[in-house]
Amino acid sequence: MPNPNNPRPAGGQQRGRFQMRRKVCYYCNESNASVDYKQIEVLRRFVTERGKIKPRRQSGLCARHQRLVAVAIKRARHVALLPFVSEPGQSY
Repeated sequence: MPNPNNPRPAGGQQRGRFQMRRKVCYYCNESNASVDYKQIEVLRRFVTERGKIKPRRQSGLCARHQRLVAVAIKRARHVALLPFVSEPGQSY
């Protein structure tokens, strides 16, 4: 039974015009894509402009590929292909 004092609907449903759409994993969708630390253009999709690794709910990756992407980003940082931190206002 829904609580009349709670403005949110029960069960994770959303009231109003917009509905939450489940993001699809990039790597599960692409048949020939593999997680590789040398693919900087692809890995930049999963890093914020400040240089932090995006969480699963923002990146839309499945758990398996999120773990692989995190390791690939860390390897790319280690060999200086990606920055550890970026300066505010600087884009890479």
